[in-house]
Amino acid sequence: MAEKKVSILTAFKTIIWPRRNLVFIGLLLIVISKAASFVAPLSLKYLMDDIIPNKDVDFLKLLVGAVILAITVQATTSFLLTKILSVQAQFLISELRAQVQKKVLSLPISFFDNAKSGALVSRIMSDVEGVRNLIGTGLVQLVGGSITAIVSLILLLQISWQMTLFTLIPLAIFAVVALKAFKIIRPIFRNRGKINAEVTGRLTETLGGVRVIKGFNAEAQENRVFEIGVAKLFENVKKSLTATAFMTSSSTFLLGVATTGVMGLGGYEIMNDSLSIGEFLTFTFLLGLMIAPIVQMSNIGSQLTEALAGLDRTEELMNMTPESDEENRTIVLENIKGDIVFDNVSFAYEEDKEVLHNISFKANSGDVIALVGSSGSGKSTIAGLAATFLNPQSGIISIDGNDVSKVNLNSFRKNLGVVLQDEFLFEGSIRDNILFPRPNAAEEELQAAVRAAYVDEFTDRFEDGLDTLIGERGVKLSGGQRQRIAIARAVLANPKILILDEATSNLDTESEALIQKSLATLTKGRTTFVIAHRLSTIRKANQILVIENGKIAEQGTHDELIAKEGRYYNLFTYQARI
Repeated sequence: MAEKKVSILTAFKTIIWPRRNLVFIGLLLIVISKAASFVAPLSLKYLMDDIIPNKDVDFLKLLVGAVILAITVQATTSFLLTKILSVQAQFLISELRAQVQKKVLSLPISFFDNAKSGALVSRIMSDVEGVRNLIGTGLVQLVGGSITAIVSLILLLQISWQMTLFTLIPLAIFAVVALKAFKIIRPIFRNRGKINAEVTGRLTETLGGVRVIKGFNAEAQENRVFEIGVAKLFENVKKSLTATAFMTSSSTFLLGVATTGVMGLGGYEIMNDSLSIGEFLTFTFLLGLMIAPIVQMSNIGSQLTEALAGLDRTEELMNMTPESDEENRTIVLENIKGDIVFDNVSFAYEEDKEVLHNISFKANSGDVIALVGSSGSGKSTIAGLAATFLNPQSGIISIDGNDVSKVNLNSFRKNLGVVLQDEFLFEGSIRDNILFPRPNAAEEELQAAVRAAYVDEFTDRFEDGLDTLIGERGVKLSGGQRQRIAIARAVLANPKILILDEATSNLDTESEALIQKSLATLTKGRTTFVIAHRLSTIRKANQILVIENGKIAEQGTHDELIAKEGRYYNLFTYQARI
């Protein structure tokens, strides 16, 4: 399938036209600026042919005054252009970044499973940068340059149509070369964005996993990976530089030919008295006014090409389907009880490779459902489906009798709490992390959550208490401390549905004992899904599901399953012996 490209017309409709008032002001300013730029070259004819031969001092004063006024107008309009358009361009970039980030966060979990966070950062921050050339001075200069070139051409034809036509031949050749070059450059710029995202993604991973890298003495290996990435980026830049250098050198050569021709033809016409010295100087200056924007257009063309390549990639993201699917998810949950039913649910991460097969069970409001089984059996997938992070391929999951696939995600997730095995903490203080689900919670509620999760057991020993800074991902805390903060966060969120994914698997005995106490408080009155390897932690579960090869092998209470002496009995007695 061919990649969809953002055309100038699309960019015009979506970015330029909504800001037409500012763009029109910019165009007006550049027209005034360009009109003022004609004063100096046109005055040369009067200076050389009338004022100097006639020694007309009064006319000279008038002419100098007019030129100074024109220069002042040019300087003022140039300042206003930057002030109005460049600032607006930067505002647009910040707006677009916010829109792209909002869009990215609206995408389903499966998208993030297949994307590098560093690559996404690059796409949010870098891909929209080129837009400044669309709304900024780039596009306006392109239009202004075109106006200047056309007006200059008309004036040049009036002075000498022979010399003008001679200069147009190399300019036409240059235009053909430039158009060919732009077709080559756009895919290069587009590819650069992808390579840049890959390199940034890997670098982000490297910095995040620095302990693992140093632990395995793998610095040299990571250096090689990064060097290969930046070498690919260099090759891409080299290609674009080669193309732009070819354009620049072509323009230098062709314009050199044009200038030489003008010098020869002009000299010949002056000697034949068919052209005055004043007209020749005016022609030369006007030629410069015509050529300068044409050469400038090649640079602006490169910038616009880069901008459109970035917009291509941004458009890809913006056209992705968000997980909220507001058209179909119309049921808004008001007061959730927490009855969850899986009815013949199957799921596959890849087509024709099911990982869950016809799963059926009911979790009544306030029940604790424990999911046990070997690694890769499908426990986390069931929890992901219950949390609406995944959607079933077939079968129905319902909440309080409502099909979850038709439920508004916001109304469901504000009743959801999650405590993961490798809990994610944000850089900042312990207080910030606990308050994350409810930043405006009262101090009493915060303290209640802190006590319920036994966070005060270690924060009381810290000089700054709850205001202690924990570093990126909470690196300054132990696993047990991080886990208790995560539980306090879930307590404060006060969810109706709770997912506990291996919440005690990485802990020492003392931490586990404290966390078991806090989990008992946390799960009370909440529909809870617990994924546990340590079977001693789930004895009191209302229902235990033994998952094997994506199917429910056994289900019942702890006592019922022990009495059966089946798969659960074997797992439990094996762990008890260990």
